[in-house]
Amino acid sequence: MIKSGLAGALALVGLSACTPTESAAPAAPAAEAAAPVEVAEVPVVEDPVARGQYLVSITGCHDCHTAMTPTGPDMGHALQGGPLPFAPLAEMPWAPVAPSIAGLPEGWTDGEFTAFMTGGPRPSGVPVLPPMPRYAMSDADAQAVTAYVASLPRAAE
Repeated sequence: MIKSGLAGALALVGLSACTPTESAAPAAPAAEAAAPVEVAEVPVVEDPVARGQYLVSITGCHDCHTAMTPTGPDMGHALQGGPLPFAPLAEMPWAPVAPSIAGLPEGWTDGEFTAFMTGGPRPSGVPVLPPMPRYAMSDADAQAVTAYVASLPRAAE
């Protein structure tokens, strides 16, 4: 009983702290509400490389295509490939090493990489192995990802 009485008292104190006092300024009447402010439309020019970097970061590309360190992806070697830090639990076709895609995969054009990111095949026609998913990005997103990936330095050989 004492606990419930204490809880009730604390609740009343909390509610009284939220109750307006006489010194509070009265609310403005509805008729005196501020008029809506007109905002000019400003065209936003988006940097495709920055957009591509964002898309790569949220789609998990670094999980496979960037070598891992004990603290996460080695962003000094972003998308330069490396062994996968995980393996399938069941026997299946599998790519144990992710290729470097920094600077675009060797021999691929911007158009081929963009087409691949929109769901198209590799230029060779060979399907990708798991865990690589088949992407179906919009043309604009795929072009942004291509711009970002192409902007990165290739892996040193």
